[in-house]
Amino acid sequence: MEGIIIALFVCLVLALASKYLSLPAIPFYIIAGVVLGKAGLGLVVSDQISSFFSEMGLIFLLFFVGLGLRIDKISENRSAVLTSGIIDLNVNMLIGFVAAYLLGFSFIEALIVAAAFYISSTAMAVTSLIENRKLMMRESETIIWLMVFEDIAMIIVLALLSAGDQNLLFFAAKIIFVLTILYVLAHYGKEFLVSILDREDELPVLFTFVAVLATAGFAMFLGVPETMMVIALGAVFATTDPDAFEQHARPFKDVFLVIFFVFFGITINLSGSVSLFVISVICVLAIVSKLISGVLTGLYLYGSASSGLEIWANTIGRGEFSIALAVLYGSPPVAATIAVMVIVTSFVGSFASKYSGTLLHGFSGRSRHHGPPPHRMRAGH
Repeated sequence: MEGIIIALFVCLVLALASKYLSLPAIPFYIIAGVVLGKAGLGLVVSDQISSFFSEMGLIFLLFFVGLGLRIDKISENRSAVLTSGIIDLNVNMLIGFVAAYLLGFSFIEALIVAAAFYISSTAMAVTSLIENRKLMMRESETIIWLMVFEDIAMIIVLALLSAGDQNLLFFAAKIIFVLTILYVLAHYGKEFLVSILDREDELPVLFTFVAVLATAGFAMFLGVPETMMVIALGAVFATTDPDAFEQHARPFKDVFLVIFFVFFGITINLSGSVSLFVISVICVLAIVSKLISGVLTGLYLYGSASSGLEIWANTIGRGEFSIALAVLYGSPPVAATIAVMVIVTSFVGSFASKYSGTLLHGFSGRSRHHGPPPHRMRAGH
């Protein structure tokens, strides 16, 4: 318990510092964990209580992912979702997997690294758009749909990694069974859910908390991944009043997620688990691969490399979902690699999104001096 108190106090100070500096808080939490844990001062160790709170952070994070999957909006904009998402997926998964495999990771480890390498931080991307006042730019919608596509891709990755050696047909049948129960309960209990959410006492908060934990527990009992089922619960609840559920679940997510990040850092052992060369290559490629996919997306959708640079600047940072994959499936070398990649890309992405105007100005200047004929440049803007 003392470890959690120390960790939370340090994270509070770091959160204030990150807000003051306009930098993402996630890498600060991970660094705090590394410094406090066995890779640093050894002041705090992970125990059953911290593991429980960390798991709560992961569960509520995934519940929020589900709340963000508005099926009706996705179907209305499926062309935008698919076009940008497929480019992003193919470029980053391929580069991430090939790089990790050639650097000595096993096939499964390379797949986990590639998935973490591919998935940008939704929280960082959306926050950067808001804080840098970019929600009205034309590329912002593409960035948001990219995040939605990545969330869906993450669900598929979780399903593949969770299946393991199980019979795939039986595994799929159990998942469909739980999904059917969730859908039936939400569809026929919609009026009940709305009546709960409309109350102004503690019942909506208590109901949301219990619903998330009960779904995770039921999934574990049936032997299906609780991560997927909690996402599904969020998607089902999104058909009623997602904003209300977000409001009631946010306090749990915000507090537990801080514990999740800091204790992930505490468990990291950087000494000897993986070479500095491997980590450095992965970090550099993580930045370059998003640049490639961003520029390709900008050229395809807008006919403009400048638009691609704007997309890149706001999607460099990896974060919560990459860490979730490391916690759920990563070996010590994989976890250490992903942790450093998240820290590096978070800081690079923060500065890139904040100063993207300067980067674009420099790029435009070089393009005018060395670029294609003027009529082609006009067609791209």
